[in-house]
Amino acid sequence: GVDAAVNAGLSIVPAAWLLPGLFIIAALISTAMGTSMGTIGALAPIAVGLATKTNMEPALVAGVLLSGAMFGDNLSIISDTTIASTRTQGAKMADKFKENIKIALPAALLTLIIYSFITSDTADVAAADFSWTAVLPYAAILVLAVMGLNVFLVLLLGIVLAALQGSLFADYQIVGLGKDIAAGFASVQEIFLLAMLVSGLSEFIKQQGGLSWISGKIQRITSKLKLAGNKAQQLAIAALAFSSNLCIANNTVAIVLTGDVAKNLAQQHQITPRRSASLLDIYACISQGLVPYGAQALLLGASFGISPWQVVTYSFYCLILLVVASGIILLRAPDSVPTASNPA
Repeated sequence: GVDAAVNAGLSIVPAAWLLPGLFIIAALISTAMGTSMGTIGALAPIAVGLATKTNMEPALVAGVLLSGAMFGDNLSIISDTTIASTRTQGAKMADKFKENIKIALPAALLTLIIYSFITSDTADVAAADFSWTAVLPYAAILVLAVMGLNVFLVLLLGIVLAALQGSLFADYQIVGLGKDIAAGFASVQEIFLLAMLVSGLSEFIKQQGGLSWISGKIQRITSKLKLAGNKAQQLAIAALAFSSNLCIANNTVAIVLTGDVAKNLAQQHQITPRRSASLLDIYACISQGLVPYGAQALLLGASFGISPWQVVTYSFYCLILLVVASGIILLRAPDSVPTASNPA
């Protein structure tokens, strides 16, 4: 399915637009899969081959892949960061998606413009043979998720559709489905254990007052800003998510850790749940895409044989998203929870 999606993209994207095309392919796949790590794991071997064939800078190609993967990680309705942010803030996934797309899409368009202007002597890359039917499970997951279907149903249907597609249109033996699912679980056992340990450490930090100390410092700084409405508190939520992820390097855990504090801030200052959920997700993902000790940068560094510092240096989307999101907070009208006197 991944190979088919990539080759479908390569068959459409001209060689001169290879970097923007790779960004779009990674963004679409990560949005459909809901995971940046899964996207990087699937596309990194292909991207390494593209970098070799076209004589492009490996760090640049890795940065493009990281940028596209973080786009979907932040925006996808079935992403664990979306689930964590909406559940902690009491927001609907569809509402958070609509709030996010207003920020993520302009940042993605600016990123595409930058990548299109980066000149490189690239060779033509011919797309391998592929079947459009292999793309259908990804497309179905994306469409069903945007329609608002329950995330677990979406993922279960994705597994069923992928298995049926493989058995009907390819040479996949459906009797091995159970074994493949078990192998899939086994392949992420280390991530499960890491998440458990980091979550335990995060709760310990919260219980010992570390989170309250960071939150208090941030609120005192933002309270000195002379901003209209609750813009200062929105910046406080953003800074809390960003700084927490710098310490943890796991955006989902950072969102869970800071969710209660962010929700209290939002309720006290009339910030809508969809806005606070969007801010948590966006700024945690920005931080995750910029830390060289994050799982995404480490995996890309290992795949391309370069330093993770080089990878994050070319993470243009996350830098642009930081500027766009902060600018939108400062420039647009203050957010507010609807009341009887203010139904908007």
